[in-house]
Amino acid sequence: MAAGTTGCSGDEPDAKVLRVYAAASLKQAFTEIGATFEEKNPGVTVEFNFAGSSDLATQLKQGAPADVFASADPANMKKVADDGLLAGGSTVFASNILQIAVPPKNPRKINSLADLTGSGIKVVVCAPQVPCGSATQKVLRAASLTLKPVSEESSVTDVLNKVVTGEADAGLVYHSDVRGAAGKVEGIDFEQSRAARNKYPIAVLRASEQSDLAKAFIGAVAAPKGQSVLGHAGFQQAFPVE
Repeated sequence: MAAGTTGCSGDEPDAKVLRVYAAASLKQAFTEIGATFEEKNPGVTVEFNFAGSSDLATQLKQGAPADVFASADPANMKKVADDGLLAGGSTVFASNILQIAVPPKNPRKINSLADLTGSGIKVVVCAPQVPCGSATQKVLRAASLTLKPVSEESSVTDVLNKVVTGEADAGLVYHSDVRGAAGKVEGIDFEQSRAARNKYPIAVLRASEQSDLAKAFIGAVAAPKGQSVLGHAGFQQAFPVE
């Protein structure tokens, strides 16, 4: 069954493991897509490694074995491509924008990006090298604002968890993360979010021993069913009409 970073295929003679390295923000959608993929491909186990895209790119550049890489931005995909680690080109399959995540009922009454600069507001963001951190910097430039976050996290899920656990009054996360939190946070839209629409590329890795399965998985992500799962999780079309 598709799961986090574990999974084995038992003693089945034809069992195969497909190793997918994917951005942390894709966890909910890809876990569902992976489970469906396993059902349609008996004997196949999809083994996921979800983390910040920059961390995944570093792992791949250091020789970590994987078949598919799905990044939350083109920049980290390019790092892997520049090292000659891709079997071919990458395909953009979804996009995402930022929202302000706040606790239920929005106790600090945050309604805009500017409100995050208020006195005593504890804000958490992603580190600059992480795609959501790069997006945060873009929206802040668009709004001509400067934040003083209480922490900078290595993945968007870590930012979300700070808000969920009450360690922060607000965090900048993806729309899909707010959707996936299922009521544990509320999402606040803000005008400048479209200044940093992240495009998500996916590719087969050159060292893959399951290249046909890897291509099939990418096909499942791009297919109408996969796109429906992504849409339900809060992602948007790869190139949405503004």
